[in-house]
Amino acid sequence: MRTIRLITAAIVTLLLGTSITPAFAAGETRKIEDCIEVVKAIKAIPEQSIPPALLQNAQGVMVIPGVIKVGFVVGGRYGTGVLTVRDEKGNWTDPVFIKIAGGSLGWQIGAESTDLILVFKTKKSVEGALKGKFTLGADASVAAGPVGRSAEGATDVTLKAEILSYSRSRGLFAGIALNGAALMIDDEANASFYGKDITPKSILSGQGGKRTPEVSELLQQL
Repeated sequence: MRTIRLITAAIVTLLLGTSITPAFAAGETRKIEDCIEVVKAIKAIPEQSIPPALLQNAQGVMVIPGVIKVGFVVGGRYGTGVLTVRDEKGNWTDPVFIKIAGGSLGWQIGAESTDLILVFKTKKSVEGALKGKFTLGADASVAAGPVGRSAEGATDVTLKAEILSYSRSRGLFAGIALNGAALMIDDEANASFYGKDITPKSILSGQGGKRTPEVSELLQQL
């Protein structure tokens, strides 16, 4: 039993330290295209979408399409996606590639693939996520986000949370808790997409080079 636990821990460590991309997302450009599809699908039904006011006031938005269940870790999940941040002029920056691992998706246990969107309400939470390994619920408060045309039905816990989380699986979109999930910068994906070793700070300041059509469309959708 102890040997099995050690092997499991080693595999989880490997997942956290490497950029393992699901088979359905071939390359960083395809990942951004997947993100676009997730945002479009969520916006298609306003009554079941993220309240527009939340997105308008958000300091950052993270989109993680196709988070998969890691079979050898109970409740474990792994996925890759992007984070874009609101700059001083109120515009969205070029995306930083990120990874998410661990945590549980509550009522969606059993789903093979789940899309996630995280809405960062504060600059502090965005800055924390960009520093490196960042645990939801420990390094910043996170709560299931409200859905619909307005956020009037939000609870006190939701209103006080620094990050609001949403998920979509099997066509159903809802707010969901993500306590315990770890966020990490995907340095390998950033280097591959931007063609050089580059820090999140440099990406956010526009040093990643010419913006691709896919990135422009994603930011426009937000």
